[in-house]
Amino acid sequence: MNGRAQGVRPPRAVVLDTDGVLLDSATVHAAAWKVAFDICLSARARDGEEQAPFDTGAEYRRFVDGRSRYDGAEALLTARGIRLPAGTAGDPPGCDTVWAVAARKEQVFSGMVAAKGVPAFPDAGPALDALQAAHVPRAAVSASRHARALLRASGLHRHLTVIVDGQDAARLGLAGKPDPALFLHAAAALGTRPRETAVVEDALAGIRAARRGGFGLVAGLDRTPDGRLSARLRETGADLTAPDLMLLARTVWGERR
Repeated sequence: MNGRAQGVRPPRAVVLDTDGVLLDSATVHAAAWKVAFDICLSARARDGEEQAPFDTGAEYRRFVDGRSRYDGAEALLTARGIRLPAGTAGDPPGCDTVWAVAARKEQVFSGMVAAKGVPAFPDAGPALDALQAAHVPRAAVSASRHARALLRASGLHRHLTVIVDGQDAARLGLAGKPDPALFLHAAAALGTRPRETAVVEDALAGIRAARRGGFGLVAGLDRTPDGRLSARLRETGADLTAPDLMLLARTVWGERR
């Protein structure tokens, strides 16, 4: 555990990111994005425009992780110097518009989930149980439209007070991360003010969103084996970092049990 944790009054509630914090789905999202991007990048390379394959490590975390499908596609393409028309949300999978690239990712991701599912992290259930025992209301947030169904399939929905996913964001017109709208909506649904609420995130865009939203505690979860992301999470705005969700729950809210 790194950062401030002791001597600070525990937040009344917590908003947790879903992908990479509760569900081991970030790797599936990254793999689906790689298929979608590499098809288009390879096509441009064949036309004489040199483009390296999509990097599921650095590029995924910098441009895609935590964002909506459209925003992630647009961010990566812009970073690569590729300008495509926006298109519309009904565009079929392809490479001609930003929405078409996002649609291919959705197609690939859905196929991967149907074939193998998405597991919960082993510490997710016990950590949520500990928070519930400490009387800490718990919200799960995700930009993915699949999050609610995946949380239900994993059984984690039973441990959560509120779920806000990509379908809710679309219905309510909530902007994606790094805008704090998703987190603010979740905190309001929990009945707490941002400064009384903690956010737990593994994505840089999510850390920025929580910081912009004025949340009382911003915690970065670094599940990498060597802890290589912790420094970057703190530089981006995390008050503290931890390698394990249960350790985080015990450290911040342990005294309330």
